[in-house]
Amino acid sequence: MQETTFFYLNVLRETQGPKSTNYLKQQEKMSVYTSSKIFVIAVVGVLIIMFAFYFGNWTSELAKKYLPTLKQRHSSGSLSYKSSLPTQRRLPGPCTCPDGSTILKDHIPKDQYEELMQRRAKEFQQYKARTNSILSKLLFALPNSPLQYPIQGVIVRPLTATAIPGLRLHAEEGNSYKVLLTVSNGVLTTETPTAEATVQGSGETKLTIESSSLLVLNDLLAKVSYTSTIYHINTGDLVTFQFENYEAVFPITIQQPHVPVLYDMGTDISSQVTIVTKTFLRYKQLRVLLDSIRKFYSNIKVIIADDSLEPESITGENIQHYIMPPAQGWFAGRNLAVSQVTTKYFLWVDDDFLFSEKTKIERFVEVMEAVPELDVVGGSVQGNKFHFSILYEEGDENEGGCLYRKSGGKFHPLPSYPQCHLASGVVNFFLARTDAMQRVRFDPKLQRVAHSEFFMDGLGSLMVASCGDVTIDHQPKTAENRNPTYNKFRSPGRNDGEFKLQLHFFKNYLKCIRYG
Repeated sequence: MQETTFFYLNVLRETQGPKSTNYLKQQEKMSVYTSSKIFVIAVVGVLIIMFAFYFGNWTSELAKKYLPTLKQRHSSGSLSYKSSLPTQRRLPGPCTCPDGSTILKDHIPKDQYEELMQRRAKEFQQYKARTNSILSKLLFALPNSPLQYPIQGVIVRPLTATAIPGLRLHAEEGNSYKVLLTVSNGVLTTETPTAEATVQGSGETKLTIESSSLLVLNDLLAKVSYTSTIYHINTGDLVTFQFENYEAVFPITIQQPHVPVLYDMGTDISSQVTIVTKTFLRYKQLRVLLDSIRKFYSNIKVIIADDSLEPESITGENIQHYIMPPAQGWFAGRNLAVSQVTTKYFLWVDDDFLFSEKTKIERFVEVMEAVPELDVVGGSVQGNKFHFSILYEEGDENEGGCLYRKSGGKFHPLPSYPQCHLASGVVNFFLARTDAMQRVRFDPKLQRVAHSEFFMDGLGSLMVASCGDVTIDHQPKTAENRNPTYNKFRSPGRNDGEFKLQLHFFKNYLKCIRYG
């Protein structure tokens, strides 16, 4: 909204001096005073006109630039409005990289850059085609309109006739009333009119209803149905509704209903949660972990993904041990293990963790069940929560976005659970909703050090919280359980770091990234 500045001219009244006995001199003085006063007023008046002309053009240009076009017309002595066409959401401009960011294009080999940029741009356009919707267009509701229509919540199944609720005209008394409805991805129908009304375009993209009776017209509007002419599981249409110089646009969501996929929670923790881990060359630590689990949860199922170079046998009741090809990596093992989970939730632990009296899985489940929007709840490892926030700007189509992973970052407390805070990512000790995690999945290209990357991929899809009251211990590092071969694989080399930056550049369409 533009503020308009008004200047008010305050003319000070001069008080008269003592009366002069010389009438001619008095008249002469008054004449000079009056002429000066008129001159000052004239100059100020010219300045006001120039000011208004200049700023009138200026505000007009701003209105043209930032506001939708509003055609104001006088009709029957009253002001009416007609909206512009729906405005596509403006693409964001280039994002600003936080100080200390890594510029990702600098890590792309020069001889591969041009070809990779072409592939990257093509993939991004396909991503937009899959994720953008006509329903993201910006719509404006204009004031004092006689048109009544639904502003949200009209959801139809593809290729299925559905009534549009709430259509109505509130117009002043007249001889005739005529409305026009227009769609693009479907057709409109209404009942066969009586002698008091005419309908044109029923079963087409443009439907015109005209009647001398407002009551009859509104009755036909109440029976207007929409049928999509394309099969799409999640798209939409925009309906244009017109009467005289008034025009409104409202959305219709075309959506195939989801078939519910529910999990039977059973009666105990073993039917609700599966413990999942990935191991590599650390069988001593793994066996200590399993013993600690059985101390507190004797029947809970444990799934192990194992890509060790020389696998050893791990057996026991309710233990599933999956042997992978050697050295497939961290995220590949996570995917394998999670793919075998049949419970509603799984608990992720590292193979060198240690259960204690404070490792209360039930507490995690309580929070998740109380807040069903949550997908992940993290705990703490020996008192350290390691939660973080991710700040992301989309940027423009040419360069991509800017991402900042802020260690220790969090948002606000979870209602009714003050010990929990919402965040973007959590530590490697968390309870997760199985189906939600499978939708995001762990990128198997990341073989060595990778954790934040999963939550980056899940940003905007996963609702994450960190609760510090559920704790697990970490097994102490001793000379006995150190493994030089493991350490060699565990520590990433320079090539691994470069690969990760190149992956962010292409896969996440990022211009820059900062870990802080």
